[in-house]
Amino acid sequence: MKNLFILGLVIIIMSSCDSTGRKAIVEKQFASHWYQDRAEINVFDLKQMRYGEVREGNAVMIFVTEDISKRKQVKLDDPAGSGKDAMKVMKLNMTREFVTGIYPYNTMLSVFTPVYDDLNSPKITASMTEWCGQSFAQLNWKNNKYQANIYSYFEAEGDQDFSIAAMSEDEIFNLIRLNPDLVPTGNKKLIPSLIFNRFTHIPLEAESVVISKRKAGANQAEIEVIYEEIGRKFLVRYMDSFPYEIMSWQETQTTKEGKEEVTSAVRKSVQMIDYWKKNGLQHEPLRKSLGL
Repeated sequence: MKNLFILGLVIIIMSSCDSTGRKAIVEKQFASHWYQDRAEINVFDLKQMRYGEVREGNAVMIFVTEDISKRKQVKLDDPAGSGKDAMKVMKLNMTREFVTGIYPYNTMLSVFTPVYDDLNSPKITASMTEWCGQSFAQLNWKNNKYQANIYSYFEAEGDQDFSIAAMSEDEIFNLIRLNPDLVPTGNKKLIPSLIFNRFTHIPLEAESVVISKRKAGANQAEIEVIYEEIGRKFLVRYMDSFPYEIMSWQETQTTKEGKEEVTSAVRKSVQMIDYWKKNGLQHEPLRKSLGL
């Protein structure tokens, strides 16, 4: 195992020297935090706007690095034996849990963003389940555009298959964790968050946005995305030094009646932990230490 780990580091370092790679990754610094065989678990107090009222709940952001297949865009079973098909990614798994009246909502977003390859996130998926039904969306980056597949229990949304040639808003969280300098600024085209799309049912397409960065008090900074046509604002606050931890985020949606509806999340705990090894009954108290 030790030899495989050393081999993996050699491959990673060689990849980071590639002239087509990301220039913003400081390898020694990055590896010291992200290559420990552990994930970073961030738990947030969530205030989710739904049906015109604020619902309290939890949001969890799990950041971890892993190897995926460039060809299949799935996690590799044998990264060391996959050669050039292996690509190191920052993976975000993000959940939201809250209740609307009698019934619960559960959402999950997964984003796979290359660490060294200067490419859009090859795969982004989102799911939503509640008592009325479930929906699922997947974006795969192929031939310089996203191939989108959307499945919903709503007749009008049904099963859809189409393409969009733009970056996704959902990638911004991972780009911040790699290096905020990787987040583009100015007037851009952006695909709105897949979870936002599921909540609002606005047709999924590239939208005109203005992206800006600014300082936000001691040792913190903010990135704001303003959508020009659909009444959406997205704001994320993070620590402005490595490892660029996410401290809070906020979504503001202006309704057709001109009312602003705000969803927000503020971090309350963070741990680096190999959670996949903590699956016994004796490990359940760890949830309390995370605030869950």
